[in-house]
Amino acid sequence: MGTAEPSVAEYIAECQRILQKSGLTYKAIHDCHAAVHAQGAPRVATDIRIGTRVDRDLSSGGGNDAKVKRVQEILAKEHVI
Repeated sequence: MGTAEPSVAEYIAECQRILQKSGLTYKAIHDCHAAVHAQGAPRVATDIRIGTRVDRDLSSGGGNDAKVKRVQEILAKEHVI
């Protein structure tokens, strides 16, 4: 996180407040792992990393956009999203 201050605690606290309001919990991630294991996957790892920036323009379609679109297409067929 690029800030002018050495401590990012206030920023992290704000993110935690938003996550709590959203209802996202560790249990939800654990349940996703259990579901994937139930489908036969012997190992599952979850790493959440989201990078954003507002200091320059990023090209459209760059990054993970194609991957996100593919998952959305799969879920749309099931009316999950």
